[in-house]
Amino acid sequence: MTAVKNSVITIKNLYKSFGTNNVLKNFNFDLNEGESVAVLGKSGSGKSVLIKCIIGLIKFEKGEIFVLNKDISTLNIEELDKIRAQVGFLFQSNALYDSMTVKENLLFPLRRHKRHLSETEINLLVSEALDNVKLPETANMMPSELSGGMKKRIALARTLILKPKIILYDEPTTGLDPITSREISNLMVEIQDKYKTSSVLISHDINCVKIVADRIVMLIEGTNYAEGTYLSLKESKDQRVLSFFN
Repeated sequence: MTAVKNSVITIKNLYKSFGTNNVLKNFNFDLNEGESVAVLGKSGSGKSVLIKCIIGLIKFEKGEIFVLNKDISTLNIEELDKIRAQVGFLFQSNALYDSMTVKENLLFPLRRHKRHLSETEINLLVSEALDNVKLPETANMMPSELSGGMKKRIALARTLILKPKIILYDEPTTGLDPITSREISNLMVEIQDKYKTSSVLISHDINCVKIVADRIVMLIEGTNYAEGTYLSLKESKDQRVLSFFN
């Protein structure tokens, strides 16, 4: 099998279980270049498991996952790291290092993946990343000094600093108030437009999905139960689909 030409992620017949719990069952999915797709599902439906399978953090039993035309199940650790360097991952928990300043948090992925860069080039990337999330003044602050929304922005800045081709968002608005949630959602759209990245948004926040996603996939009982635009799914006659919009 070969991945679709303009597809940056292709998933075919994916199965993943934990004991007797069948989380993903014959799940199929495509993400095209420059597209933002939301995977919408209830808590515990397997959304985070899916995203971890995509970047090789969790092994799956059956199926195929191609990321940037590479079959991830066949890659060794070094090859997987090269793919991960092109795939930004915004963790639900933000995953900032509490003992590091904002700047040091941003430097961490650069020190690992961009060792050839000069200090001048590194500092420019840090400044650009902080400007992108509208927090240029926070470089020397500690995570404990930031609000929840600011932490989310800094986590996004760290994701962006390697200029990834794909960004995976894991519940990016969880724990945020409605106003901050909308600000983060709009920022995600700005980033998408500026860098022409492709993105997968894992969420159960329908307002975030409405703002960010070009297309929505409904993850129900482990399958790609339905997909379409926000408007087409909102007008569905299927009560299982409509339950997300009520």
